[in-house]
Amino acid sequence: MIKSMTGFGRAEENVHNRKFTVEIKSVNHRYLDVSIKMPKKLNFFETSIRTELKEYISRGKVDVFITYEDMTETASFVKYNKDTARQYLEHLRQMAEDFGLDNDVRVSTLSRYPDIFTLEEKAENEDEIWADLKHCIDKACRMFVDTRIAEGENLKNDLLEKLNGMSDVVSFIEERSPRIIEEYRSKINDRVKEILGDTKVDEGRLLTEVTIFADKVCVDEEIVRLKSHIGAVKDELSEGGSIGRKLDFIAQEMNREANTILSKTTDLEISNKGIILKTEIEKVREQIQNIE
Repeated sequence: MIKSMTGFGRAEENVHNRKFTVEIKSVNHRYLDVSIKMPKKLNFFETSIRTELKEYISRGKVDVFITYEDMTETASFVKYNKDTARQYLEHLRQMAEDFGLDNDVRVSTLSRYPDIFTLEEKAENEDEIWADLKHCIDKACRMFVDTRIAEGENLKNDLLEKLNGMSDVVSFIEERSPRIIEEYRSKINDRVKEILGDTKVDEGRLLTEVTIFADKVCVDEEIVRLKSHIGAVKDELSEGGSIGRKLDFIAQEMNREANTILSKTTDLEISNKGIILKTEIEKVREQIQNIE
């Protein structure tokens, strides 16, 4: 199977009083380019997230959006810093002695001093958080891959149809090419007779001219290579996998062969078919850009 580089996946996970939401979307790109937007609290897992995504995706510009909500009631707690309170109290007593003041310190007063009470977050179980987040990422990735496969199947069918059309054009050129030489031979023979009248035509000279012309317009090698390239693309589509880059290279080679045919031919019919061939190759290349 082949995959498109366009896809979308979304998953939501509610577990251990935590809620994760993961959305993944992608468009065409030459390489794998992943952008992740998530709460700072999850930044610790970024490397693991990227590693997990690579299990499902090999090419494309991928945007990942992750939201996280911690609904744990004991996520934070108040800490009483007894040693800090003792130091405040000792210093206040010393001040009272030094300046002959009444020591009127109350608990309510002392509690308002900095750092007597601090609000601290409960230590998180990172392994548990990652396991839950990974499960949500995997669900989103599976949906993401399914959409890519569905679109990839459409691309495959469209490409096969275009390749069959290209094969018909190549067959026409292959059939038409030998007839050009015969037509040229007949044309030049008639032209010589028209000029020389009843004078006997030099068959050797005529054969030389036809041979030179045939060598200039011969596209046998180009036709063989085009057929080979078309067959190779079909084989790759049948085999599947991450074949986008390879198909793009083959399409470039097909375009070169079509250009050579156009540059060699002097026949209007082949020129027209050559233009159609180049147009179809360009359409194929555009579609190939969407394949992973």
